[in-house]
Amino acid sequence: MFSPPEEDLVHQWESEQDRLRQQVVDVDTEDWQSGPHFSGLDRVGGVDLSFIKGDDVNACAQLVVLSYPELQVLYEDSQMVALTAPYIAGFLAFRETPFLLEALQRLQKNQPELLPQVVFVDGNGLFHYREFGLACHLGVLSGLPCVGVAKNLLQVQGVYKNEEHQSQIAALQRGGDSFPLTAASGKVLGKALRSSDKSSKPVYVSVGHKINLDTAVRLTHSCCRYRVPEPIRQADCRSREYLRTHFPAADTETKE
Repeated sequence: MFSPPEEDLVHQWESEQDRLRQQVVDVDTEDWQSGPHFSGLDRVGGVDLSFIKGDDVNACAQLVVLSYPELQVLYEDSQMVALTAPYIAGFLAFRETPFLLEALQRLQKNQPELLPQVVFVDGNGLFHYREFGLACHLGVLSGLPCVGVAKNLLQVQGVYKNEEHQSQIAALQRGGDSFPLTAASGKVLGKALRSSDKSSKPVYVSVGHKINLDTAVRLTHSCCRYRVPEPIRQADCRSREYLRTHFPAADTETKE
């Protein structure tokens, strides 16, 4: 178990988030982002960490790269890692980013032709306490376009899972429908997306880096065969399978 976080560690992380947040680019930067069908986009990545239930140190860090638009797996990298930072709400990136970044760097070194042109992150981007979630952190440090897709609503900056939010979800009629996640300040931090006709429960999409929010939502929808976009779903499935294979007696879990 990790010892309770020191107050100076939190201050240090806040300062680092503030510094890195200045480098986030929340507009489209790539040619493939401009067209309605993402012409020129060939490879989409997904990252995730899966844990052995009851073990908050050892995890499987997973990277997958899929072809686009076929969404067939081109590459996968599963690595057991030992997390060294404690979990503190709002600072997940300091716990997970180093290992996800290492996976991207291994790919860049060994098979650069398979490096993804955009990475889907199981977590939030600008939709965050300090507008700098895991997808932003990984995006800035990797230099790659990143999209944050969370399965559960982070109740932050005046966005709550209340009756109004539930009525907005009910109004999403079909896959591709969305509504903005608007902070108390009036700033739109992300969107709730009905990603599939078959799933009425939305996912929460936010900008990580080098992409516009509307583009991120369109791209997320285009990568969904089910509720969760395929790059993240494949990363989740393969990391769980890795743990089941190597630790057959252990239950697995992923963050929500």
